[in-house]
Amino acid sequence: MASTAEELGELFAPSGDSMLPPDIMGELQSIIRLHSMPPQELFYKWESYSIKMGSEETKLDLDTARAFKKDVQENLERETRGKAHLRSVDKRGIHSTPRNTAAKEDVFGMMDGLISTTPRTGSINGGTKRKAAFETPTIPKIAKARDTSTPSDGRTAMHGCNGNTNDLQMVPFADRQNAGQVIETLNEHLNPHEPPVAPPSEPRVKLTAYTDIKKFSYKPMAMHLSEASEVLDDRIDEFMTLVQTHHSLEDSIFGNPAMKSTSEIVALGRIASDTSEGKLNAASMVLETSRRMGAGLRVPMKIDSIASYEFFPGQIVAVRGINASGDYFSISEVLEVPLLPPAASLPSTLDAINERLGVSEDENSLSVPAGLNIMMASGPYTADNNLAFEPLHILCEKANETSADVLLLIGPIFDIEHPLIASGDFDVPEDSSFLPDKATLSDVFRILVGVPLRRLAQAVPGITIILVPSVRDALNKHVSWPQEPYAKKELGLPKQARMVTNPVTVSINEMVIGISAQDILYDLRREEVVVGKAKEGNILARLPRHLIQQRHFFPMFPPVNRSLLPKAGTEEGVATGMPLDISYLKLGEWLNVRPDVLISPSALSPFAKVVDSVLVINPGTLSKRKGPGTYTQMAVYPRKITDEERTAEQSGGMFIDHRIFERARVDIIRI
Repeated sequence: MASTAEELGELFAPSGDSMLPPDIMGELQSIIRLHSMPPQELFYKWESYSIKMGSEETKLDLDTARAFKKDVQENLERETRGKAHLRSVDKRGIHSTPRNTAAKEDVFGMMDGLISTTPRTGSINGGTKRKAAFETPTIPKIAKARDTSTPSDGRTAMHGCNGNTNDLQMVPFADRQNAGQVIETLNEHLNPHEPPVAPPSEPRVKLTAYTDIKKFSYKPMAMHLSEASEVLDDRIDEFMTLVQTHHSLEDSIFGNPAMKSTSEIVALGRIASDTSEGKLNAASMVLETSRRMGAGLRVPMKIDSIASYEFFPGQIVAVRGINASGDYFSISEVLEVPLLPPAASLPSTLDAINERLGVSEDENSLSVPAGLNIMMASGPYTADNNLAFEPLHILCEKANETSADVLLLIGPIFDIEHPLIASGDFDVPEDSSFLPDKATLSDVFRILVGVPLRRLAQAVPGITIILVPSVRDALNKHVSWPQEPYAKKELGLPKQARMVTNPVTVSINEMVIGISAQDILYDLRREEVVVGKAKEGNILARLPRHLIQQRHFFPMFPPVNRSLLPKAGTEEGVATGMPLDISYLKLGEWLNVRPDVLISPSALSPFAKVVDSVLVINPGTLSKRKGPGTYTQMAVYPRKITDEERTAEQSGGMFIDHRIFERARVDIIRI
């Protein structure tokens, strides 16, 4: 490559200097080797790239050379797709809107390759997408000047904002506004957590998993229809037993709602839609029965007599009504489904926990500094234009400064919807433990994510780090929900890290916490049908109540079509969705108590609310696609135990509620 290096030096080096820095020379030689391109042709492409990016602003340095390398790769891939389009239908056309049939165009693209693909001026359907696929996207110059991202990053961002180029400007993380601003606080009367003078050397929390983690190591993508139908049927039958006991109903009152009868009955079933397309509504709503109670039949529901209620697909309901005509089941009442009891402990157990936290019996204030400091965040953990994981580094610094007892990280961490991870077009970090050409995603994770976590564990040795996977995690081979934990051995995480499943129910000291990485709140928001006036006007409080009433982390069935979810940052723009394994749906059920805290990350606005004595938290995402996000800090103060409660335990072994929602201060903070 000596002659090639000399030729590159003559073409690319500044006038009067025939030498290029070794790192820039290596990038240019890499382009030549990858694409079998002569140096002169590479120089022509560089001139074209400089004109496109602004010749006065484009200087040949290491960052620009890497951006130029990615631009060359993208242009060559675009040319390849353009040639292949004449031989086959573009796969992305499957998800696009059909073109206007009134204009006598080919609706299903069957004439592609036989007619001109040049879009007409003003085309708003297929033509616009076709143009975007084969032309270099226009990126505002301010984005180029402030960011070293390539044109492919701009294209990815364009998919995320539906082609609105006004939203493409990504503010560098260091220049973010309102960092550290508290946007919402629950229980503001409690004092914020005060960090100790020195971080504790031993953990102040005892972590226990109430989930059988071994059951999550099932074989995905091996679901049998017979098993799935039995799981769905069993759930209906279990609810029938709960409703019968709660309302003291006789066996004879239950019946098949699909059978014609003049007698009023109580029926249990699953809310479903009579069509596979479109949103559930009052006209399309049907009640799906189990094989035991209704032979698995579906019957249309007439809900005119109900004053107020909320329904969603997959919801298990108990209804009272009559099917006089045999055509539909007319509902007169929706019976209440009993809630699980709240979590409780013996006073002696709480006394032992308070003693471990250093709380003496004469401390009567709830705002003592001995409270637990719990920090939580949900992925993504880096913006779409880089893999620097800057928000994660700042979060670890905050955990270090405040001596956090628990740091809860909910996936996705290595997000398969991140444009750089999805394309594989990113630089492998330098490390002596592996060769760049043999690096795996686990190696990259160990450097980009493992390093700040290991540094935090060294600074705060008493911290407990909990990692919850997501179906969007590229590192978790378990592709379906419910999902097994990360493989800790491969990721180089510190000993303080604990791998748990998705979903999971854990206890931190006495506090029971339910966690699921799946965005069920957004799905419920989209599919919920409100009959009459909603009982709860605040939708952010109403949606979590469905999870509490249904006793499940994901009570919706079927999941929302992924083409209807918010667009991903990948080239296709299709979200991962909910790869649900119905055979193991029972792993998502709650246990015998309501959790004290329910953590449900969502694309909806972050919030902290008390719903049916459950503290529900949506921490938001630590990083949005084009900017910083939010995290949550929770200070949990000790439970005050009275002498009467201790006496009651000695006489009858009485349990007392934890009442975390009264003694926890929750702050949602901008990173």
